[in-house]
Amino acid sequence: MLDVRRLRLLRELSHRGTIAAVAEALSFTPSAVSQQLSVLEREAGVALLERSGRRVALTPAGQRLVCRTEDVLERLELAAAELAEARHGPSGPLRIGAFPSATRAILPAALTVLDARYPGLEPLVSETDPARVADALRAGDLDVALLHEYDFVPAPTEPGLAVEPLCAEPMYLASAAPARTTGTGLSVLAGWSAAPWITATPGTLCHTMTVRACQAAGFTPHVRHRVDDFTTVLALVAAGQGVALVPRLGLVDVPAAVSLTRLPVRRRTTIAYRRGAGRHPAITAVAEALRGAVPAELAGGS
Repeated sequence: MLDVRRLRLLRELSHRGTIAAVAEALSFTPSAVSQQLSVLEREAGVALLERSGRRVALTPAGQRLVCRTEDVLERLELAAAELAEARHGPSGPLRIGAFPSATRAILPAALTVLDARYPGLEPLVSETDPARVADALRAGDLDVALLHEYDFVPAPTEPGLAVEPLCAEPMYLASAAPARTTGTGLSVLAGWSAAPWITATPGTLCHTMTVRACQAAGFTPHVRHRVDDFTTVLALVAAGQGVALVPRLGLVDVPAAVSLTRLPVRRRTTIAYRRGAGRHPAITAVAEALRGAVPAELAGGS
């Protein structure tokens, strides 16, 4: 009989690529992960891994087993959801991951509703970079999370996860003066091709979106500052330190000196959870509260 816990380790190895990364993500030692995978190979009766020095790759049999593992884990999530439905209402801890602007603009109202409707539920919120959400959900560190993508940076399909749309918001060019061009659409950005830019830190979706939007307008931005917090970004814009692209939910307490120009670029937010968990009462309750907390003009994901 194959052990589900060891199957999870194999699945994580297929996503993360190295035993060290699996060990770090799941709070094991590399030797413990390696040992458990060796036991799984003995249980399976076939080679699941190919080792070459420090590198490990899945054999064709290992890859097929990972595909079956995804189905097994989905069925386990469905079973857990059915058992939870038999209990009296959502209860217990629920780990929620969200990016900063959603944490500030959406989560407080949603949590207030959850407290009033489901006093037995204990939401636990952690600010989480969307780039880390998929791994955290698969590892069980989160139960539900908010992800976002941009028109220029579509989100990849993540194995083992299901998503549903929450909201779509426009992006704005923030500057300390009106736009320098009378053009429309992304041509507005061309008027700021020589200006310093403020972007998020490299590696984030927001940073990639800004660079790609500028490239679509015909130039590569000269980045002066790299800041992830939109309130700080707007303060720097007001101080004449550069221009930036900011989503609607990031426009909080906008300084009077900042001019905003709406662009034909959108950020879309989705609710993500492990595949099979969508019927879990706690997940359903959180999703409903999140949808109710979204400003009406942003509701939906189209």
